[in-house]
Amino acid sequence: MAVLKVEKPGMLTTIQDLGRHGFQEFGMPVAGAADEFSFKLANMLVRNRPEEAALELTLAGPTLKVLEEGVIAITGADMGPQLNGRPLVMWEAVLVYPGDVLSFGWSRQGCRAYLAVAGGINVPPVMGSKSTYLRGSIGGFEGRALRGGDIISSGVPSYPLDELVGRSIPPEYISSYNGKWEVRVVLGPQDDYFTAKGIQTFLQSEYKVTPECDRMGCRLEGPPIEHQKGADIISDGIPAGAVQVPGHGQPIIMLADRQTTGGYAKIATVISSDLWKVAQAKPGDIIHFRAVTLPEAHQAYRIYRERLQSLPTVIQILWNRKKHYRIQVNGKIYRVCVEKMEY
Repeated sequence: MAVLKVEKPGMLTTIQDLGRHGFQEFGMPVAGAADEFSFKLANMLVRNRPEEAALELTLAGPTLKVLEEGVIAITGADMGPQLNGRPLVMWEAVLVYPGDVLSFGWSRQGCRAYLAVAGGINVPPVMGSKSTYLRGSIGGFEGRALRGGDIISSGVPSYPLDELVGRSIPPEYISSYNGKWEVRVVLGPQDDYFTAKGIQTFLQSEYKVTPECDRMGCRLEGPPIEHQKGADIISDGIPAGAVQVPGHGQPIIMLADRQTTGGYAKIATVISSDLWKVAQAKPGDIIHFRAVTLPEAHQAYRIYRERLQSLPTVIQILWNRKKHYRIQVNGKIYRVCVEKMEY
């Protein structure tokens, strides 16, 4: 079912899901949504399966024409979304009609937004995933970023549209995007390749995100980190969040499209529950690293996972507190929501 037509593609708009797992031993990157947290919340709002594909918008969003009535949700970076020229609420499931125009500007806060459509994005999976891996030209929409004229199709929504409209994320679940990010790391696996001064520099300095950052890696600029054994190692595996430090001493945080192996020493790894912050850091933003222990990283991930698991229930409870009406005036149908406020 054709649901959206791309009028303008934006800076970089791709189709992403949770990634292509199980093929790294063959050199195939995982890819998938750079900010999994915002991605999952977008799918949650329209009651898609967590792994269903959505659009990932980077820095400047597209202009899209709606072809079919449906429900959408936008999360992540604030690119000033508008529906027919009027501001469109984020972090909430919204009904759209044929002929509506959905547009975005440059990001005010954050780097990547996610647009989920009830029913998901319908493209052929490649190696078990719909995610776009741009360097390999596979997955997503013909293996590339969206272009003007592309038609985006969706599957059938799992629930009636009336049961989706108005579902929203509670404010306490929406993080601040203020351009300064504290990112927790576990030191290693090659922190012994750095001097004590180098590690101190890494943990006590601020690093600016450079314009060269992309889905492969977030390149940073700041005080050089001193090696003691040189920057090169025998190539080994690279997990998401690995912080490589090449010979020039400037760190690179590896993201969704990272290569599967690499030969630069890794001073630390960003913990899983903080990776979304790196994905949302745009050029000019500041990143500061804070070391935690492995048990602390595990505990942070448990909290992160429990928040995600509890959220669908919280969203539904909030939605149930509202009364939704369909009103017809002069032949035109309006949907009205009445919410009881407690003081």
